[in-house]
Amino acid sequence: MNLWPWVLLAAGLAFGTKLLGYLVPSKWMNHPRMARVAGTLTIGLLASLTVLNTVVSGQRLVPDARLGALAAAAAALSLRAPFLVVVLVGAAAAAGLRLLGWG
Repeated sequence: MNLWPWVLLAAGLAFGTKLLGYLVPSKWMNHPRMARVAGTLTIGLLASLTVLNTVVSGQRLVPDARLGALAAAAAALSLRAPFLVVVLVGAAAAAGLRLLGWG
């Protein structure tokens, strides 16, 4: 099966969607509600992608060391640790869990 027509269709749809964004009146985009909705959607999408990449491998749910690393990083974030510390805590948790044989 040739995938090129689907790739070109997806590229055309992405370009068309972006082009339509330029046609939205600027008055609508400057409204405080729009800024709040856009910020909330962005955070929600990033959070869902992070969780999905943490517990899915291929087409299966796989709870492994990544889940513990995410929990450790979330705990560091809740303690208002700097970003580099959050990353190091998550990496150390994943390494420790894998050393213990989980994932």
